[in-house]
Amino acid sequence: MQTVTNIEALRANIRQWRQERQSVAFVPTMGNLHAGHIKLVTTAKQQADKVVVSIFVNPTQFGPNEDFASYPRTEQQDQAKLIECDTDLLFLPSAKEMYPQPIQTSISVGGLSTLHCGASRPGHFDGVALVVCKLLNILQPDLLLLGEKDFQQLAVIRRMVADLNIPVAIQGVATVRETDGLAMSSRNGYLSAAQRRLAPRLYQSLCAARDTILAGKDDYQAVEDQQRQLLQQAGFAVDYFNVCRSDDLLPANPNDHTLVILLAARLGTTRLIDNVYFCKQTPDRTGFLPIKENA
Repeated sequence: MQTVTNIEALRANIRQWRQERQSVAFVPTMGNLHAGHIKLVTTAKQQADKVVVSIFVNPTQFGPNEDFASYPRTEQQDQAKLIECDTDLLFLPSAKEMYPQPIQTSISVGGLSTLHCGASRPGHFDGVALVVCKLLNILQPDLLLLGEKDFQQLAVIRRMVADLNIPVAIQGVATVRETDGLAMSSRNGYLSAAQRRLAPRLYQSLCAARDTILAGKDDYQAVEDQQRQLLQQAGFAVDYFNVCRSDDLLPANPNDHTLVILLAARLGTTRLIDNVYFCKQTPDRTGFLPIKENA
């Protein structure tokens, strides 16, 4: 695996691959890699000739009271993991390389960026959109792979790419979970032992809500309220628990069939997010179309 820290070296490698008619897949990360990230890389290896992974803790997506300074940085361990899964190139830029001058340009995906996480983290998705747009302009890959754990982020990037006619295909990759159901996340490392034992309740709550809806409950507000209350009683500070349409992340109604339940909650100072995406049962003419799920 080759590691480069500047944009020109990265572009030189991409040009060489293009001359050789090789396709390029890109996996952007903020490092502190876990099995979820590695699944993105291994999926990319199946889809393209060359795979580029970036590690960059992007300051523009952190609010003034968020954990930018303390966000885990584990570059040596990350490089070893990427070598093990046969990554072709690691892009490891500094903040100065990515933002050599004060930024005067902003990218905001209206609507989607103001919902859910965007409501409690104003400006977060603007920072995400900006850095992903910059990275896509720098690399110009054929394929961008993003995890479905950050479902709203995936939706924001899809819309930005469509609106700006950026010529890249986007592939969402299913959430990787611990054996107890907790979605893998770099922020799980902030949890105390007691909090870590409690954290799987998030996924259990999402699954309970999904199963209630699949059983025919169409009062989504009641479903949300019930699970929110149960989580609060268990010790979580719930930011949101929302049953949404999967395409635009607006509140779902009983006539919608493809749904995602989005959740954010805090354990102590650690903010965790998760979701389940599923399709309600929609019989065909014979009445036997099975339920589709991706949980």
